[in-house]
Amino acid sequence: MMIKRIIYIIGINIILFGWLQMLMGCVSEPQQAEPEEDTFMKQRQEMVERQIKARGVKDPRVLSAMLKVPRHKFIPEEYRSFAYYDSPQPIGEGQTISQPYIVALMTELIEPKEQDKVLEIGTGSGYQAAILAELVDEVYTIEIIPTLAKRAESTLKQMGYTNIHVRCGDGFQGWPEAAPFDAIIVTCAPPEIPEPLIEQLKVGGKLVIPVGEYYQELIVATKTKKGIKKKSVIPVRFVPMTGEAMKHQR
Repeated sequence: MMIKRIIYIIGINIILFGWLQMLMGCVSEPQQAEPEEDTFMKQRQEMVERQIKARGVKDPRVLSAMLKVPRHKFIPEEYRSFAYYDSPQPIGEGQTISQPYIVALMTELIEPKEQDKVLEIGTGSGYQAAILAELVDEVYTIEIIPTLAKRAESTLKQMGYTNIHVRCGDGFQGWPEAAPFDAIIVTCAPPEIPEPLIEQLKVGGKLVIPVGEYYQELIVATKTKKGIKKKSVIPVRFVPMTGEAMKHQR
């Protein structure tokens, strides 16, 4: 009787084990979370399609650069989930990274070419410099706030950019020893266009700059042999240019 009972218990356990295996086979495995970089890539694609192309930016090289450069890596961790939103984002020290559309628009307005040397005033996070570095030969960028300049330089080096030169200093004076430049982009607003920047621009080159105090306009200034030709593009809102520019306030 004892042997029969043992055999019976073993048989029941085998049957129960079989049922358990069947039940486990019917339960689908939990889906793995999508890798973070894949999520950011999808958001970047949507950013280019909905925020940039839809607003009229057409240069395929600019669109390609906006799609390639990981904007989220230039934004502090606590704001990274908002990296691809249609708005500026804080980067510390009271400064912001510009709205994606504005970055793309300003880049397209200088008509970047592969052999160009471009000056940027207002490095900030380094994002605009990275976009430019994908499109031109050399980028010179100046940031007046030491902590931002140091952080941007570190970020850009970690990302492998070797054609970006970062300086901490007053952008009002430009970068005379590296001049002349094929184009200049300014990402902070002086009350008027700094004369040193015009002097450091090549004839035929373009300067894209927000100008104004309370009311600002994005201006494209093209240098000619006779002076500069200005064109107003759109109203904008940038952080003010500090340093020497403050002395020129009305």
